[in-house]
Amino acid sequence: MDLILDLIATLSRWTRGHLHDISLAIMATLLVLFGPGINAWVQQRIGGLNFVFRTLLFVILCAVGYGLAIIFLTPWLAKGLNYFNNYALAPVLLLVFFLIGVIADRN
Repeated sequence: MDLILDLIATLSRWTRGHLHDISLAIMATLLVLFGPGINAWVQQRIGGLNFVFRTLLFVILCAVGYGLAIIFLTPWLAKGLNYFNNYALAPVLLLVFFLIGVIADRN
């Protein structure tokens, strides 16, 4: 049991130095998974507008909205993941990536 706890603590300490990159990977994957649903919802809402306004709003959503989400939500996610101790961080990251994989498989 001590060997497993030591392995978990070692993995957690190693991932702590890469939390920003891990958070960026999680955010990018979530945007890839949920982006088409968000785009469909926006297209449904703005479908009756003029072509120019509809295109402009869609470009603003994709370029600015998703870009700001990546830039501003990634540090918040990294900060939230940093609150986990060394015995919880690695299992939480494995669970998050497993759940993302399940969601991706269902889509």
